Amino acid sequence: MKHPRTPKPSAVVSRSGRFAEGPSQEVARFSQSVSFDWRLWSQDIAGSIAHATMLEKIGVLTRRERRDIVAGLEDIGREIQAGRFTWREDLEDVHMNIEAALTTRVPSAAKLHTARSRNDQVALDMRLWLRDEIAALAAELRALQRALVNLGGRHPEVVIPGYTHLQRAQPVFFAHHCLAYVEMFERDAGRLADAAVRLNECPLGSGAIAGSTLPLDRGLVASLLGFTDAKGRPRLTRNSMDAVSDRDFIVEFGAAAALLAIHLSRLSEDLILWASSEFGFIRISDAYTTGSSLMPQKKNPDIAELTRGKSGRVVGNLVSLLVLLKGLPMTYNRDLQEDKERLFDTADTVRSCVRLTAAMLDHTTVQPGPCAAAAKDPLLLATDLADYLVRKGMPFRQAHHAVGALVALAEKTGRPIDRLTLAEHQAIEPRFEADVLGLYDLTRAMDRKNLPGAPGGRQVARQLADWKRRLAAGPGTSTR
Repeated sequence: MKHPRTPKPSAVVSRSGRFAEGPSQEVARFSQSVSFDWRLWSQDIAGSIAHATMLEKIGVLTRRERRDIVAGLEDIGREIQAGRFTWREDLEDVHMNIEAALTTRVPSAAKLHTARSRNDQVALDMRLWLRDEIAALAAELRALQRALVNLGGRHPEVVIPGYTHLQRAQPVFFAHHCLAYVEMFERDAGRLADAAVRLNECPLGSGAIAGSTLPLDRGLVASLLGFTDAKGRPRLTRNSMDAVSDRDFIVEFGAAAALLAIHLSRLSEDLILWASSEFGFIRISDAYTTGSSLMPQKKNPDIAELTRGKSGRVVGNLVSLLVLLKGLPMTYNRDLQEDKERLFDTADTVRSCVRLTAAMLDHTTVQPGPCAAAAKDPLLLATDLADYLVRKGMPFRQAHHAVGALVALAEKTGRPIDRLTLAEHQAIEPRFEADVLGLYDLTRAMDRKNLPGAPGGRQVARQLADWKRRLAAGPGTSTR
């Protein structure tokens, strides 16, 4: 779609018989929202077509009038799509711009606003828009999960240190680390799906605050716009006051998006560390990195860094929405106009971060050599030594202490712990036997980690296969 023509000030008009003159240019410019809510045009037109269909059914519009209105709305939609529609600031918002344009072309369009307020109109448009955005984001999130599964699956044999406190802890397969983020993003997908269920109620027919005395068929409108349950029954808001003032669905999306952004930020941090010379675990394609204006050797992971930074915007948008709502009385207040830029920015930001992170992962390669060198650190198997003593009947706390003494001895003698002799092991704890030296074999150590959810080879292979199957089902399908 082409960008719309930039709204420009024009002669301010009065739309109400209550006022002798319209607002000043300065007030009109301050209060307009069309510079950003034009994005709701498609949803606004869809809502108006459904509303016109319902008005014909109850006798407010004739068949000819409804046809003319729908044709006029479709013409306007094509103009907007092509970038030929001029948005007027003096008409404030997307709703009045479309209605004014329609009325000049179709005289009977003056009836279209019957039993409808901009209060329930914008509530409808926002729900429709966000429903589409959540569906699109869910599909992109699935692509990100597939990118992680594929990256891990391309290197199923690579072992790296797992970290706690950013210190080497225990060995894990690289694929297991990737799958940890797949699990995080699965929870994000679940939260988005939950949010989509709750926003899927049609508010149109609530009017400005108290509905209408006309015999509206709200169920028809809801069905036409897809506000239905699993059995095809219309889902309607049940309180007109709540319907026009409710922005919980925006906050809920903002909260889910904020947590998604945090997960993206954590993944980005790992990628940034892994791509550094100090780690060297991965290499990111040149297409997703940048150089330095001064230092010719630099290769900076800018996509990951920007994703990490943009998480702050998304969290900030959530806080802004919460503060916006916290002191508002029932029902609609103009303050609510401020929700859109926060929502639009959140949706745009998380979607772009998800897309680019997935693309970056598709162009990332693992460096087996540095990974193997880091994973060979025998201290990563210290917990395995403690488990060995537990199997000999020693309480874990005592086993932990004994292995700690072994580590201290290795540091004191300047040798890796796996180079200590059997006699040195037994001098600290007699229950160490000759087979203890075999515990330092990394391949055998990984084979022992096969509890459900553990990073053992069989478990990781099973999880990779399971996730490939789940993600092949596509968005909107339960993967659990």
